[in-house]
Amino acid sequence: MKLMITGGAGFIGSAVVRHLIRNTDWEIVNVDKLTYAGNLDSIACVSNNERHVFEQVDICDHSAIKNIFETHRPDSVMHLAAESHVDRSIDGPSEFIQTNIVGTYNLLEAALNYYRDLTPPLQKIFCFHHISTDEVYGDLDESGYFTEDTAYAPSSPYSASKASSDHLVRSWHRTFGLPVLVTNCSNNYGPYHFPEKLIPLMILNALEGKPLPVYGDGKQVRDWLYVEDHARALVEVITNGKVGETYNIGGNNEKTNIEVVRTLCAILDKKITDKPGGISSFAELITHVTDRPGHDLRYAIDASKIKNDLGWKPKETFETGIEKTVDWYLSNSKWCHRVQDGSYQRERLGQGK
Repeated sequence: MKLMITGGAGFIGSAVVRHLIRNTDWEIVNVDKLTYAGNLDSIACVSNNERHVFEQVDICDHSAIKNIFETHRPDSVMHLAAESHVDRSIDGPSEFIQTNIVGTYNLLEAALNYYRDLTPPLQKIFCFHHISTDEVYGDLDESGYFTEDTAYAPSSPYSASKASSDHLVRSWHRTFGLPVLVTNCSNNYGPYHFPEKLIPLMILNALEGKPLPVYGDGKQVRDWLYVEDHARALVEVITNGKVGETYNIGGNNEKTNIEVVRTLCAILDKKITDKPGGISSFAELITHVTDRPGHDLRYAIDASKIKNDLGWKPKETFETGIEKTVDWYLSNSKWCHRVQDGSYQRERLGQGK
């Protein structure tokens, strides 16, 4: 398999690239614009591998994407490139519309034209795998789960842009016959996560004795999925998934945000004896701040379809995964410093225009 991966220098994309190079004989064509959240350091361990080719290209650049298809002749596409931070989408929706909607449209058009020119045997192999989020479903009350049949009800500009891209992908399948797969995942965490997101932000702020900002009462519930488990799931789907189907991918780890932050504090308390600012526990740094506009209450994934149909289930519990994550950040301070290039210094985002 020669797989074209968009967003392969980002958080989830780089995990897929590392997984495939380490555990398969696949060839990877890694396409990434290298925005603030894309970083070549995240794929440094595989960058010199002869089965990995990197192309710095914006998915909105039609001619460049067309050239990628013509030059590298991929067997399939795994589309992860996206603007993904809800807070940033509140402050500046335009980039989300361009990348997540227009960029996906551009990829679909290029992929369809490429697919139509393939020989029948290669057409049987080809698939456009679109990676999306559970946030397209909106939020849940205290009970129930998102399934593949849950109606879409996005709350933020980010989730609305991803919902739109999901609909585009499915329409290219139904109308034009492009073979597609769609996956919707729950909240990812793990190594190489850009520090605007909850878990790395809390770890890095804590180590510097900075406040740990918790939105509102912190009782918003998320289903946490270790990123390497997600990478395995994506490879399983593109290998054995049924064309035209959607698969929800979740970690079966529902936690409130405040519970996540307190867990991180407890782990750091055990690992860090010389605490900053004279505090006795990192929990002293927890600070409740004004909630995010339109903040969804609860996400929870029913991942029984991918388990029953494809045999995938997460290997990591939240307890094992979060311990590995903290250890990684403690051991990779240089990566953390390098990805913060001056444009983002862990300040509060997403308070509205």
